[in-house]
Amino acid sequence: MPTVKEVITFLESVIPPSYQESWDNSGLHAGDTDQEVSGVLLTVDLTDEVLDEAIASGCNLVISHHPILFDRYIKRLTGSNNYEKLLIKAIKNDLVLYSMHTNLDFFDRGINYRLCQILGLKNCVILKPLQGWLKKLVTFVPEDYAGKVRADLFAAGAGHIGNYDFCSYNLTGQGTFRALDGANPFVGDIGKIHFEPEVRIETIFPKHLTGKIISALLQAHPYEEVAYDIYPLDNEYQRAGIGMIGEIEPIEEKAFLSLVQDALNAQVLQYSQLTGRQVKKVAICSGSCGFILGDAIAHGADALLTGETSYHTFLDARGKLLLITAGHFETEKFAIDVFYDLIKEKFDNFAVRKAENAQNLINYHI
Repeated sequence: MPTVKEVITFLESVIPPSYQESWDNSGLHAGDTDQEVSGVLLTVDLTDEVLDEAIASGCNLVISHHPILFDRYIKRLTGSNNYEKLLIKAIKNDLVLYSMHTNLDFFDRGINYRLCQILGLKNCVILKPLQGWLKKLVTFVPEDYAGKVRADLFAAGAGHIGNYDFCSYNLTGQGTFRALDGANPFVGDIGKIHFEPEVRIETIFPKHLTGKIISALLQAHPYEEVAYDIYPLDNEYQRAGIGMIGEIEPIEEKAFLSLVQDALNAQVLQYSQLTGRQVKKVAICSGSCGFILGDAIAHGADALLTGETSYHTFLDARGKLLLITAGHFETEKFAIDVFYDLIKEKFDNFAVRKAENAQNLINYHI
């Protein structure tokens, strides 16, 4: 039976914590991660009802989308408020509390991707990719070892560009060095300058894999001292970012509103003034994403679907696109499905449950 730590390590290898916004607090909030997993309960929010369900069902790992300690600094644990009471209950019952919030939002197969699938969008890409997330590795390898070094770097996660992998640039040249006293050279003699036919290998990687990439390089490279350079890049990282945009068969705006409401089982929709155009290109950003309106317009979106936004964002959208808000919970409840599929694909020897008490905290009077 895997430990809680092993499950968390797997999730973080797919959805790095470093994706999260600087103001966020995703990650481990309470509990002993060395204990074996008896079961996993998945939810959007941590509530009394969810924790009671975890206890009753024998699940000792509770994974939520929203962090319980989100932007709240607890200086003492006395049960003086709801958040402290939830933490005390979790600790008393040996539960582990873990969350993935904005790092899940940035994941290219996360909530926004699920929303695209549910609405039938095609050719979906990240709306606002991460920038400054890529690095370039340059290293110099003896010709006979270039293939192994490349393969190990690719296995560690280097060389992805869009829908291509194993990407690198290779240039043959001649390296020079002289081994000094105390060295143990792979080739060449102590005290003599050596000329070695080498391959200059260039490849890119996302910065959250820096440690893994360097480790793979040092293990695969035959030299005692490995020469390499790492450069920061301004290129967009197309595999993570805010929102998604995709295409749909042309549909009238009111028909699209009905499609959204039915697909999300939303009790009510808010929307901006109709543009009078058909909807062909749709931008999606779960949660609270009014700030991405300009990006949606710049990418030629006919509609932007999000969970909630400010009143004035609807004014900014007038005549430019159809802005729709369907509710924060209504657009983020699919986090549970993302968690479920990831865990079930990797682990099959413990129960993974979707919380029956994962309910919308907002009620509507219609």
